Amino acid sequence: MRTKIHALVHGEPQMISRRGILLAAAAAGAGTLAGCGPARRTVVAPASSAPPAPSARPAASPAQPRLIGDGSTSDTGPQPHQPVARALAPGEEPPQFVVFSWDGSGRADLFTRFRELAAELHGTMTFFLTGLYTLPKSKRMLYKPPRHPVGASAIGWFSDRSVHGTIGQLGPAWLAGNEIGTHFNGHFCGPGGVERWSPADWDSEIDQALSFVRNWRTNTGFTDLPPLPFDYAKELIGGRTPCLEGQKNLLKASRVRKWKYDSSGTGTQVWPRQWKNGLWQVPMQSIPFPGHSFEVISMDYNIMFNQSKTPHGDPAMHPKWKAQARDAYLAGFRRAYHGNRAPLIIGNHFENWNRGIYMDAVSEAARAMAQHPNVRFVSFRQLVAWLEAQNDAVLERLRALPVGRAPRGGWAEYLVPA
Repeated sequence: MRTKIHALVHGEPQMISRRGILLAAAAAGAGTLAGCGPARRTVVAPASSAPPAPSARPAASPAQPRLIGDGSTSDTGPQPHQPVARALAPGEEPPQFVVFSWDGSGRADLFTRFRELAAELHGTMTFFLTGLYTLPKSKRMLYKPPRHPVGASAIGWFSDRSVHGTIGQLGPAWLAGNEIGTHFNGHFCGPGGVERWSPADWDSEIDQALSFVRNWRTNTGFTDLPPLPFDYAKELIGGRTPCLEGQKNLLKASRVRKWKYDSSGTGTQVWPRQWKNGLWQVPMQSIPFPGHSFEVISMDYNIMFNQSKTPHGDPAMHPKWKAQARDAYLAGFRRAYHGNRAPLIIGNHFENWNRGIYMDAVSEAARAMAQHPNVRFVSFRQLVAWLEAQNDAVLERLRALPVGRAPRGGWAEYLVPA
């Protein structure tokens, strides 16, 4: 039986299933991404690969970018601020990768906040864009959600002002080196939702997400925004499903065959593997939950549900809950950093749940992580590039390490040719 609660997801009211978003805690149980320079206490990426400060980001577009379609997007060449991935040297300690990812990414003020945090950390993040956040409500009938009425949406619709603000964030985020993935469109969860979708349904949903981004100029009528500096059809290499549901058939969709990874579902703090179709598995992770005997999924919503079961919990508890959320992220970080060095995957939303304490917890945790040497704040795109640059035998050795287990004898002895 499913327990449903009212919640706010990406700024709109909706019913969320306890099962669908995995609200209950999980049961316990040139520079390079590899980094070769001297360690510094605040190093999070090699200096040559760090994005510039938000106030000093250079224009990376060529003088005459190639416009695509109606001019909503353009081809400006390779994405700037992408570190060159290289294989680990024999016996080299792997970096501690941290991926902060944002589901929806549809509020301009919060988008700005976390673009600036990424720049402060000399790193990047992944923003999983909900396609409907680029489509005005007046054009909602353009959306044909699988197995739902035309124009339907489980998360409502943004105002024109919010759509304008969201579109305005995408270009600067990409130019700073961040990744624009997808959170798909209508966010249909629970009974009758994406869990029932066929591979063809997912293909339709992906095609529409691409179309809304690639045709925002026609759909919105906005003339005061520049074209996005990327071709979304080429940029899009991964996503996360609504409520972490529907992954089985998503992976069978033909559009996904061109992707590199999927971050739906749940897992543990181990090194990523690939499915038979070649996609990398980078799911949400179970991390320690301070004060509890069980673990929690590494996402703000799951922590919130285990604390207050509502986005509007007791204000008197907010300081305690924020500290607990921050400490959960840091506990997951320490377990990996001092253990198997598996990438830490954290998922969040642009939401003011319990007055924004979870976004504050992310910021505090990230700054604390940045004080450790050999930490890299990266996007999923950059993480996958690093994984694909490694020797298969090295990856198998990394995957052989259990959660939180450092190699006996140290990395110099563990990661050497047999």
